[in-house]
Amino acid sequence: MFDLYLLDLLGVAVFAVSGVLAAGRKQLDLLGAVVIATVTAIGGGTLRDLLLDRHPVFWIQNPVYLRVILVATGLTIIYIRFCRPPFKALMIADALGLSFFTIAGAQIAERGSYPAITIVIMGVMTGVAGGVVRDVLLVEIPAILRRTKIYATAAVVGSLVYVYLQNWGLAAPAAALMGMGTIAAIRFAAIVWGLTLPTLQLLRDFEKDG
Repeated sequence: MFDLYLLDLLGVAVFAVSGVLAAGRKQLDLLGAVVIATVTAIGGGTLRDLLLDRHPVFWIQNPVYLRVILVATGLTIIYIRFCRPPFKALMIADALGLSFFTIAGAQIAERGSYPAITIVIMGVMTGVAGGVVRDVLLVEIPAILRRTKIYATAAVVGSLVYVYLQNWGLAAPAAALMGMGTIAAIRFAAIVWGLTLPTLQLLRDFEKDG
C-alpha cells in the first residue's frame, strides 16, 4: 500500500498552507492564522476517525501532525510576510491537499474492510471537511456548497478511480497515484478553465407559488 503516513503528513502540511493563505485574505492575526491552519489540516481526518470509531484520533495519538502544521504555518507566514503569494496559490495548495487527504482517507477506511461506497465517502469526507470548517470559521459559504469551480466532485471521482482500479487488478500504490493524479488534474482544470457543475434553478412560477 502507498506510504499512508507520508501521505497524511503531506496532506496536513499542504492544507495548513491553504489555511494560512485563507486567514491572510481575511487579515487575521497570528493566532487566528494558526487556528485556521490547524482546523483546515486536521478537520477532515478528525471527523473520519470519529465516524470510523478510530481511537485515539490520529493527531492525538501522534503529535508529529501538530508539529508539521506549526512548521508549515510558520514557514508560510514568513513567506507571505516578505513575498506576495503567487496568483491562485490558495486554490493550488487546496487542490494538492485535497488529492493527498482524499486518498489517505480512502486507504484508512479500506483497512477496515468497509464496502466500496463507504471507502469513497470516507475519502471525500477526509478531503473536504477541513475546508468546510475553515470556510465556516471565516464566515464564508463552504466551497463545496457554492457555485464555484469543481471541488468535491474531484474527490469523488478520484476515490472511485482508486477503489475500482484495485478491483480491476492494479496494485494499491499505482491506484493511489492514479487517484491523486485524477483529483489534482480535475481541480487544476477547474481552476484554469473555470469548470463548474450545473446549478439548480427554480422556475419563476414555482418561486411565486412558494
